[in-house]
Amino acid sequence: MAAITTATSTLVVGATGATGKHVVLQLLQKHQKVRAVARSKQRLLDSLDEIVPNSSSEFGHSLDIEEASLLDLSDEKLMKLTSGCDAVVSCLGHNLTFHGIFGHPRRLVTDATKRLCNAIEANQGQEKDPKKVKFILMGTVAVPNPSKEDDDRTRGERFVQFLLRHLLPPHRDNETAAEYIHAKTDNPNLEWTVVRPTDLTDGSASKYELFPKPIDNLFGGDRSVTRANVAQSMVDMILTKTLWEEWKFKMPTVYDMN
Repeated sequence: MAAITTATSTLVVGATGATGKHVVLQLLQKHQKVRAVARSKQRLLDSLDEIVPNSSSEFGHSLDIEEASLLDLSDEKLMKLTSGCDAVVSCLGHNLTFHGIFGHPRRLVTDATKRLCNAIEANQGQEKDPKKVKFILMGTVAVPNPSKEDDDRTRGERFVQFLLRHLLPPHRDNETAAEYIHAKTDNPNLEWTVVRPTDLTDGSASKYELFPKPIDNLFGGDRSVTRANVAQSMVDMILTKTLWEEWKFKMPTVYDMN
């Protein structure tokens, strides 16, 4: 890929998650500066070492960890965390437990997206020449594109989406977050993309493909994507100008390359 950015500073939230930890590590491996919000600093460091042994000690000098729950942070702290960042990546999600699905906060992803955007814009309002910030939100292939660019789902798939929307708060949260960022068009210095992975699997980074809309049916086709490849697609967008220009203000789906 051409037009690689040589140095960036990226804030990653949801950094200890199954995908977020790969985003953090891959950025560090490319000698980028990373800020991360994690409830447990040690858990994040351990998760990096689980992917690549001793990686936390090798790259830790470029990693700044804020030990907290994101929604507990003050507006002033979020401004500080986003200040100077070239990109913000949200890999936040709900734990797949009863409390994680039906407990609070039910609007974790949406509220975090709103507060992060507000912090970015507050910082830009204090700058004479504000720089553009990339915001990458991780969704799912089940989240529809509000611009109606996706192909029409079958009646059965639309019914399933209706049930997900009304019975599973995490899905509705992901939809609402995508709708919010998709409507964020009033700030020329805040650019965004929503990456929508298909069925997620474990595995190492390899090659992936991006498409402007889902290419499988909602009930699962024969395609999947590793979490490491989802992370790689995000990192490539941060560091590769041409790739970002191709996918900004869009909601690409991501799959492992066949």
